[in-house]
Amino acid sequence: MFKQPKVSVLLAIYNTPFELVKRAINSVLHQNMNDFELIIIDDGSDEIYQLDLVKYTELLPSIITYIYHPNCGQAESINRGITKSCGEFITIIDADDEFKTNHLSSCLEQMKHADLIASTTHTIVDNDADYYIPDRLDKSKVIHVDDCILFATLFGKREVFINNSFYSMYGADANFYERVSKKYIVKKVDLRTYIYYRNIPNSTCAKLKSSLLQS
Repeated sequence: MFKQPKVSVLLAIYNTPFELVKRAINSVLHQNMNDFELIIIDDGSDEIYQLDLVKYTELLPSIITYIYHPNCGQAESINRGITKSCGEFITIIDADDEFKTNHLSSCLEQMKHADLIASTTHTIVDNDADYYIPDRLDKSKVIHVDDCILFATLFGKREVFINNSFYSMYGADANFYERVSKKYIVKKVDLRTYIYYRNIPNSTCAKLKSSLLQS
């Protein structure tokens, strides 16, 4: 008999080095609760990035689902992952980040009082400038990550994600949060159970910050 998992964790990747993806996967597998599924959405990675990952995911077929499709961007990849998910709750992890062992259980505790949450992060930086990213409302300015709605800290009831899609745009996370807030109870909470690596030079966010500040 099929048993619905409590949480679906969605991980979108695109040409991410295997050692980083493996770290993210392992952080999910080592949660202090085990009622979850992990759906990996490969957004058209080159074959060299697929081989080790596919072998690794095949070790736990009852927990991990691997999906490949041609490149279409993070937002659409997550949208497709949502349609493949089964969890009562849905959340996201970025391929170069990780969860602390109590992340999912801490987020679940918050769902007694909300339909969707975003949270603060344990942010890893090399210098203070890494704490700041371009403001989606004025890209010539920067904003501290603690004041942002961050994609991978979103955690919410299934119906919230099923009834609302992510748009392919800068600030897709904040846009999603604002649209959802018009129909559901949303909260920004101070958990810091999500480890956000801002010190990876070739990360998507780092490249985007550089391009926006130079334009």
